[in-house]
Amino acid sequence: MNGSKILVAFGSRNGSTAGIAGMIADRLVAEGLKAESRPADQLRDVSAYRAVVLGGALYNARWHPAARRFARRHEQALHGKPVWLFSSGPLDRSADTEDIPPVHHAAGAVRKLGAREHVTFGGRLTGEAKGFIARSIVRNGRGGDFRNQERIEEWARKIAAELR
Repeated sequence: MNGSKILVAFGSRNGSTAGIAGMIADRLVAEGLKAESRPADQLRDVSAYRAVVLGGALYNARWHPAARRFARRHEQALHGKPVWLFSSGPLDRSADTEDIPPVHHAAGAVRKLGAREHVTFGGRLTGEAKGFIARSIVRNGRGGDFRNQERIEEWARKIAAELR
């Protein structure tokens, strides 16, 4: 297989999905694999990677545009490589208690890329969030950090076991 490194690419607006991607890459490294986390919109070539994890933030039931573009742009290059997808966004604990199916664009990427799995993790929204709606959500007391690091790392360990 080309390359020995695993790419964890992400589309993130306010840093939550970037943080999840970093947790996944860190856990893969801790499991003895070479991995790096990079913004999806900064990658032009994925041939150096042996596997890809792609994540996108959820906004208004839509997968982040950078994640959607990455999936379209690299569909052919990823054919035959192991791929996993994740979404982040629920601003509650629902992602920890139920299986949240992928939104439309993420489901399409699962099919097109032949992804082994898609999982949804809770998101984070703080007072530093970009955009009127995001800041309004925080002001109305519905913000917070709902990322479950233990669950994220457990998923990354599962990916590492499949790649070994």
